Amino acid sequence: MSLIYILIFIGSCVLLVKSATWVVKALTRIARFLEWSEFLVSFILMAFATSLPEFFVGLSSAFHKIPQLSFGNIIGANILNLTLGVGIAALVAGGLKLETQVARRDALYAALCGFLPLLLMLDGAFSRVDGIVLLGVLVFYLKMIFQEKQRFTKVFNKYKRNWTQYKLFLKDLAVFWGGVALLLLAGEGVVRSARILSSVMNLPLIFTGIIFVGLGTTLPEITFSLRAISLGHKEMVLGNFMGSVICNSTLILGLVSLISPLKITNFSPYLIGILFTAIVAFAFAIFARTGQKITKKEALILLAIYALFIIFQLHIK
Repeated sequence: MSLIYILIFIGSCVLLVKSATWVVKALTRIARFLEWSEFLVSFILMAFATSLPEFFVGLSSAFHKIPQLSFGNIIGANILNLTLGVGIAALVAGGLKLETQVARRDALYAALCGFLPLLLMLDGAFSRVDGIVLLGVLVFYLKMIFQEKQRFTKVFNKYKRNWTQYKLFLKDLAVFWGGVALLLLAGEGVVRSARILSSVMNLPLIFTGIIFVGLGTTLPEITFSLRAISLGHKEMVLGNFMGSVICNSTLILGLVSLISPLKITNFSPYLIGILFTAIVAFAFAIFARTGQKITKKEALILLAIYALFIIFQLHIK
């Protein structure tokens, strides 16, 4: 019986990644058609699009009244984004630059957003008020970045429009909504199978979310970043990871807590996640603000932090 649910979980994660990839590709072409800037594509569009797996897992877990699964997913995804994701991308790209003061400030903001939910839960609950606070942080940040016109100067692959392009645009819209429907289905499959597997294998839901669901839902971010590097768009990589962390920590957890507030009676399953989120946030913020780039050496440190996180998480379990 457990083998069936393992296969359902794996299949749902694969469907999450594939459908998210289809959505990302469709949105990329839509962005090109609408002549959006590279920053808007990477930080807003791609960050939100590649966070769709976490978003739909979060909604499904909230409606099933098991928000701890989404909470664990976000903890694992944020740690993975800023360690394994950034580390691999920096090694492949030979370093990732943060050339402007604005970009370095964004890195600090992403680190703070990643740690903010853990601060809010220290009172033993993740309430609807906490959700409103997180959504307010997101609104404040979006307002701030849209007021900075220098972010939107470079247009993403501009080309001349014609009737053929309009037809492709409509097709991409259809692909987008079809991908969203599949994401809903996959998210439901992940949540249902993860809940049953946690019970059968005697694993806390928070552990399942951090280790297994977190890895599965972060694959789109890593895939997009490696693809961006291969196409010569290295400047989009950090925007993608930072935007994902901010989206995960504010929009997704904010909505989940509004739908299904989380009561925490035992902090022990969360301790390793809290500790390593603090370490990762601090390390990423320091690396981003020194030398104006994430170097290969710093990338190796981030990868080592992720390895230690997995070892400690499995040991505590």
